[in-house]
Amino acid sequence: MKILILGSSGQIGKYLYSHLVKNYDVFEFDIERNSDEDLRVPNNKTLDFLVSECDFVYFLAFDVGGSRYLAEYEHKIEFVLNNLKIMVNVFDVISNYNKKIIFASSQMSNMYHSPYGMLKSIGENATRMLGGRTVKFWNVYGYESREEKFHVISDFIYKAKNFGQIEMITNGEEFREFLYAKDCAEALETVLIRFDDFSPSKPIDITSFKRIRILEIAQIISEIFQVPVNPGTKVDEVQKGIYNEPNKDILRFWSPKTSLSTGIKEVVELYNERMD
Repeated sequence: MKILILGSSGQIGKYLYSHLVKNYDVFEFDIERNSDEDLRVPNNKTLDFLVSECDFVYFLAFDVGGSRYLAEYEHKIEFVLNNLKIMVNVFDVISNYNKKIIFASSQMSNMYHSPYGMLKSIGENATRMLGGRTVKFWNVYGYESREEKFHVISDFIYKAKNFGQIEMITNGEEFREFLYAKDCAEALETVLIRFDDFSPSKPIDITSFKRIRILEIAQIISEIFQVPVNPGTKVDEVQKGIYNEPNKDILRFWSPKTSLSTGIKEVVELYNERMD
């Protein structure tokens, strides 16, 4: 089976590639690898060829980052246009070849105060029209290389390691669900294998199904590095206190394996190896 990963250099894409390449023919596609792999540019011959040759396409590519990145950029026209261009070009090619697609959405797709959420909602609808499957991520964490796009766990590790303290943006009272990227990669393979067992009209929630406060995440990381935590004064302005209940349908076939403390320690080890 041949599989194409769009966004193969991203946080989830890197883990997914490493997981799948053991058993499948996997092709990568990401602007971080090569400027010719820019999905914002229409009529990409390489994209067209790879889609035509592959059996499955994972559509992970998106202009996105952690909450700090979203707070700064999601209300800018460049952010909206970048993601619209990516979706138009990818869905156009997919429709030409009638390929099976797994689209990466977000649990924020029903949060219409958020341009990011609205864009993901558009992607979900296009995927359904093409007979694909949508997976909804909540908060996937793993090693990241681009500081400006760090999600919260990477951000806290970076601050603890480089500044000897964890300065938080918010008061940390907001709740999130965190899933290690290794477990996420296994879940994504499960969706591929069980593709026909999932309905195209019902997004598949991929999460840990365990809710925890951001402040508690900071405290776990502070104990590893033995540094203080300084909570901020702001409240959550990205999700604005909105919480969704995940659908547990995927638990019929898959369940997370890695505890939060174990996953964070593994990510810390990766940062220690690559940043020293």
